[in-house]
This record gives sequence, C-alpha cells and structure tokens, in this order.
Amino acid sequence: MSNNDGVMDALSEVIDPEMGISVTDLGLIYGVENQEGHLEVTMTLTSPGCPVAPEIMAAVHRAALSVDEVESVHVNLTFSPLWDPRVHATEDAQMELGVF
Repeated sequence: MSNNDGVMDALSEVIDPEMGISVTDLGLIYGVENQEGHLEVTMTLTSPGCPVAPEIMAAVHRAALSVDEVESVHVNLTFSPLWDPRVHATEDAQMELGVF
C-alpha cells in the first residue's frame, strides 16, 4: 500500500456514538503507520473516561482491517496530547460541536 488514503477513508466511516461525528472529522486519529501490511493506528478519545472506548477502538480496528492489503492492525490509545476540538477537529466538526 503506497499511501494511507484508503485507510483514512475506511476510518472516516467510524462514528463516535456520543458525538455522532466520524473519528477522522473529530481528529481522534493521530497517525497511521504502514509497515508492509501491518498498520499501527494511533488514536485518542474525546475524554480519558470515555465510556464507549472499547467499542470505538474495536470499530477503528475493524475498519482499518477491511482495507485491501492490510493484514493486521494494532490500535494504540494515547492521551498525549489531550484531544481539543479547537485544535484537532475539522471545521465542519467544529461547527457541529458549536466550537467557534
């Protein structure tokens, strides 16, 4: 796989159930590293105490694994830096969240 466009497209289908916005638009995906068919996805959550963390991480894992040429996926959860919608979210997501 030459780039991560397909992976990001797949991850854009994962919706945060509390926010109703994709994890990519929220800026929760901090990075995707491709190592010959193995993906390392680094992501965060909207809060460290997110009650649906396991579900979101599992959905990210499934979405990334659905991409052609991806053989395995590891999802790394980080809270550094802490998620800030003013910094990480797209403009469209900011508008939906009421962040100005």
